[in-house]
This record gives sequence, structure tokens and C-alpha cells, in this order.
Amino acid sequence: MTIIRIVAVALSALVTTPVASASASPARAVAPYVPCPAVKPPVPPPAAPSPPPVGPADRAVGGQSLATAGLSIPAGAPAAPAVTATSWVVADLDSGTVLGGCGPHEHRTPASVQKMLLAAALMPHLDPKQVVEVTRADLQDLDPASSVMGLVPGGRYSIESLWLGLLLRSGNDAANVLARVGGGAAGRQGGVRAMNEEAHRLGANQTHAATPSGLDGPGQYTSAYDLALIARAAYARADFRRYAATRVAEIPAEPGRPGFAITHDNTLLDHYPGTLGGKTGFTDLARQTYVGVAERDGRRLAVTLLGAETAPLGSLGEAAALLNWGFALSPDASVGRLVTPDEKKPDRPVAQVRAEQHGQARTGRSMSWLIILGSGAAGALAVLLLAVPWRRRAARAAAKP
Repeated sequence: MTIIRIVAVALSALVTTPVASASASPARAVAPYVPCPAVKPPVPPPAAPSPPPVGPADRAVGGQSLATAGLSIPAGAPAAPAVTATSWVVADLDSGTVLGGCGPHEHRTPASVQKMLLAAALMPHLDPKQVVEVTRADLQDLDPASSVMGLVPGGRYSIESLWLGLLLRSGNDAANVLARVGGGAAGRQGGVRAMNEEAHRLGANQTHAATPSGLDGPGQYTSAYDLALIARAAYARADFRRYAATRVAEIPAEPGRPGFAITHDNTLLDHYPGTLGGKTGFTDLARQTYVGVAERDGRRLAVTLLGAETAPLGSLGEAAALLNWGFALSPDASVGRLVTPDEKKPDRPVAQVRAEQHGQARTGRSMSWLIILGSGAAGALAVLLLAVPWRRRAARAAAKP
């Protein structure tokens, strides 16, 4: 019994001995905050709800230098232009290099630049020659003052005409029809669901669509970085590039309805050399938004900006200034990159990394305890196994005359 008590005391001492916990890996650092060069608009914008915060994991997508709500430009680069836009990104569309940005991952309201996500999601799946009929439900919830292509209930239009109306005239009516047709049995909401699935596939973590047109909807946000991802996906398609560069399109006449022409509302096509196309947007909540692409000396740069004001330059003037700044940089200048859908993303969510580290630490500590307890139990067993024969031999020796 004495030996058993000794073993019990030894095991108790092992169990109660404190064990040093494994230290967790340090969290990813956030880039130093540098205020973005800004121009104060002559008329203050109306108050808007505060956007949701961005988690540290999403801030780090594309590189640590982009993990900031402020300015991110290459070391030694010339000063970025001062603009009213609250966030922006300039990126190389071909290499995926991000040349600079202001609050690149911050949640902002998209307005009609959201239509580019509709195109990226549904253009690969809709036959441009298919003719579809417009229903009253497609048009009944549209503000008459909003931008429309000019569709009428009962009218029959090709999918190609609808894409042209969407991208040239920012047609909210065209967006509703395309989303309904592309959404299949789920209708318009199915089209919106496809938009969110496409955003997820592209790694556009700050993007959530509530409407196909970009008209304000609950919880609808995007970011300047996400828009660059979406633009890269859209401009990879030859049909999208053709639509985006079209200046005037003729919509064919139908029996009892005359044909009509639509013109592009992106004036940079005729005023900024090398412009390949772009998409404007505006709502009272979003203010002015813009996504555009221009080519110079074999480089295709995309500019995305959100939250701009009409004065002093407006979104198009600010986009031109940012493009000029980007083209002036060396081709190897970089603060990050545009992630691709098929890559094994090194920028895993920090929360996930921390959870894994925490789990590994707990597992490591548990394994340490198991090893210690296992060693203690093995030692105790060895003592007992040795002790029992010894006591038996001692007892037999004592019994001999």
C-alpha cells in the first residue's frame, strides 16, 4: 500500500505541475496609416450610414501594403493626386500588379458600377442572340428618374442589345431583365445570387449585391480593390471589351415600335487617350463611382474609385488624374497584387489562421499533458511491476525457518 501511495503522490505531482504554453504566432501587421491626398468638395456630401468594418483578414488580401484605410503607394513614387473619392485603386490589368490605392478594401456603396459584376457573372452563360420579352415586373420597381435603356413591357430584345443598353446607358431596366433571365427558375433574385457567387469566386470579399442594377439596396457594398478584380474578369472577355468600347448602338425596330439609338455615357472614351471603356455610377448614397480601363505603351491600367463628388473634377476627371499618375510609374512599381480565382491564396483569413494557431496550441498542450501523464503512468506501472515480485520474495524469505 505504501508503494501505491507513493505512485499516487507522484502522479498527482505530475498532473499539477504547470506546463509552459506554446506561444501563438504573431498576428499579421497592419500597414502604417498615411492619410490619402484629398480635395474638400465645395458642397459637403449628405450624411450616410457608416459602412461595416473590414476584418484584418480581408484587409490583407493582395498584400500587407494594402492593409490600410489610408494611402498605399510604392516607396519613392511621386505624390498621388488629391481627389474627393473616398477610396480608389490603380492596377495593371494584365500583370495584376496593384500600383497604388486609398482605402483599397474599405466597404463603399457601388451605384451602377455594380453592373460590371452582373456582366462578369452572367455574360458567360447567356446567348447574345437569344431574344427575350420584357415583363411589367421587370420595370415596375424602377424609379422613373433613374437611368434606363428605354425598354417597354411586351417588347422583345436580344441579349446583346440588353448588354449594350446596360453598359452604354447604364440601363437599370436592362439589368433587371438580364438578372431575371440569367437567374433561371429563381428569376431576378437568382441573378443577384449568381452575382454574389461570382464575387466570392473572384475573391471580392467586400462585395455583396442586393440589386442587379446597383441601385441602393440593404447591405449592398463593394470596395475599390474588389472592383479591380471584377474589372479584370470582365475585360478578359472579348465580347465585354467590344460592348464597353461601343460609342453608339442601334436597337432594332419591332412591329409597332420604332428602333432607337443609344450612346455611351462614358465621356472618357473620346477625351482620354487610350480609353478602352468604363462604367459610371451615381446614387445619393454612393455619390459618384467609376471603373475604367486605358492602354498606353502596351500597358492596360484599370482605375476604380468610389465616393467622389461632382466638383471640382468629378469622377471622370479624378479617374483621368489617377490614370496619369499610374502610367507615370515604373512598370515594376507595386504595392500588391490582384488575386486570381484559381490560385492557392497565401492571404488566408487572419481569423482562420488565429483559430488554427489556437487549436494547434491547445492540441500541443493536450498532447504534452498526454505525454506527461503517459510517462507518469508508465513509470508508476513499472514501479508496481518491480515492487510486487520484490515483496513476494521478501515474504517467502521471511517464512523460511
